[in-house]
Amino acid sequence: MKKALITGITGQDGSFLAELLLEKGYEVHGILRRTSTFNRQRIDPIYNNAQINKGRFHLHYGDLADTYSLHILMEKIAPDEIYNLAGQSHVKVSFDNPEYTTDVVATGTLRLLEANRQTGVMARFYQASSSEMFGKVTESPQTERTPFHPRSPYGVAKVYAHQITVNYRESYDMHASCGILFNHESPRRGENFVTRKITRSVARIKEGLQDKIILGNLDAKRDWGYAKEYVEAMWLMLQHDEPDDYVIATNQNHSVREFLEIAFDYIGKNYQDHVEISQEYFRPAEVDPVMGDYTKAKTKLGWEPTTRFEDLVKLMVEADIELLHP
Repeated sequence: MKKALITGITGQDGSFLAELLLEKGYEVHGILRRTSTFNRQRIDPIYNNAQINKGRFHLHYGDLADTYSLHILMEKIAPDEIYNLAGQSHVKVSFDNPEYTTDVVATGTLRLLEANRQTGVMARFYQASSSEMFGKVTESPQTERTPFHPRSPYGVAKVYAHQITVNYRESYDMHASCGILFNHESPRRGENFVTRKITRSVARIKEGLQDKIILGNLDAKRDWGYAKEYVEAMWLMLQHDEPDDYVIATNQNHSVREFLEIAFDYIGKNYQDHVEISQEYFRPAEVDPVMGDYTKAKTKLGWEPTTRFEDLVKLMVEADIELLHP
């Protein structure tokens, strides 16, 4: 039975990945940061299926900011695969907390790689890279060869994490792969991300619980896919004989305005009647419209997205409406 270690297991991607690996027969271990409040709602279904999982799901306290805890866990678990999904992932917040973002996203990745190497575990390693690394793009669509030009502290930290992973692959013959994931959403997306902020507000507007949404740049364009499909690409990278880097995307981009139109159309309303714009939600430096070319992932891994943008928006709205009627 393979053992996998997931950082960021309580997040959107971590919860989907844990479910996928358990379905594939893995023993799954997740790292939790100690906090004063529980934030485990995304992995509650795994606990509720304890009989099905039969003792194959384990949580451990640790922190990417704590070298000692990572070494202890690495020796204790001795995983076959490591998926590094943790970090302060909100771009706007990274401008407010650049030092913390850098410590966890950039240096945290280095600490985890070093723990993997120094303990001699040398597990196959997946690094969650990001389309935010491209930032001010020089070509479209973006591929694995497109130069990086990040436009936020988060993007800069992700570039370091990406490059140090590549360095460990080349320096220590570590099976380490980076997935350059473009925006990926689901009903499990955090409520402070624009897509979930929209769908949650649309559900509440439908039920008469609120009337307005305050947003920033409606013309910002992203390549949006379905998170549940993207975690399968992560797993496929670590099953491949040779480690490498892959763009995971849909090869389409859409604006926030388009997202709004589809979400409000679903409940029979006009978004213009309910949206207010505030400069508070504009980034100090906006990234250019991004769109990823997933050809390499399709060719080498056999992966491609199947959920259309319109279906993803509707799926998220439906889920948020259901949450209001438990």
